[in-house]
Formats: sequence, structure tokens, C-alpha cells
Amino acid sequence: MIHVNAQISLQDWEVTESFVRASGPGGQNVNKVATAVELRFEAERSPALTAAVKNRLKRLAGRRWTKEGAIILQCDETRSQQRNREIVRERLAELVRKALVAPKRRIATKPTRGSVKRRLEAKKQRGGLKATRGKIDPD
Repeated sequence: MIHVNAQISLQDWEVTESFVRASGPGGQNVNKVATAVELRFEAERSPALTAAVKNRLKRLAGRRWTKEGAIILQCDETRSQQRNREIVRERLAELVRKALVAPKRRIATKPTRGSVKRRLEAKKQRGGLKATRGKIDPD
């Protein structure tokens, strides 16, 4: 079971882990031992998450979201299978925590009449300055 916060926990049946051979440091150990972890979280079927959270999670996951509605995360940072497992589980919990936070709605505002007037006046001044530039007439 993965604890996301006080209210939400992801059950064991929602998460599947498989172990594969890692690339990177480790010498001959890399060729023999499957230390990299591939975690698959069935997000679409999860009863712990609401529809809004699932939509935000899908957007945050990006390419890691599959057509079946699962999230696939990988970790091969360390030589230890157990440490890679802890890292990938924490990444999943952090991703779900980010999806739980609803973004603030933007309230459209209008510029004040004074600010519009000042902007247009500044444009006129600048345009006037540029209008005085150019070739000098010999007459």
C-alpha cells in the first residue's frame, strides 16, 4: 500500500512492479541482476481518485500515461533493487499529490482607463521622437 496523504492510499492491486536489467553503472552486476524497477499504476480504475484528479494526473503524466489508463514509471538510478523500488513509489506518490491540487482559476481583468491613456501617450511620444529621425534635407 502506498500512502499519498492522510485521506488517500493506493492499494496493492492497483500497483504492479516488474524488475528488469538496468543500464548504467554497476559493472558485471548490471548484466546479471535485474535491479531496475518498472511500476505500473492502474490510475483509470483507481477508486481512491476522483474524475477531476484523474484528468489532472493524465495531463501531468504525459507520455507515461498508456491507452489503457495506466501510468508507467521506471527507475534504475541505484544498484539496489529495494532502493529503486522506494524511489519509484515515492515518485508515484508525488505525482498523485501534485494532481490533488486544483489550479486556481484565472480571473480576467481589464486595464484601467488611466493606464490605457498613459500607454497611448507614451507611444505618441516615442513615435514623435522617431519621426524626427531620418536623412536631413539639403534645402
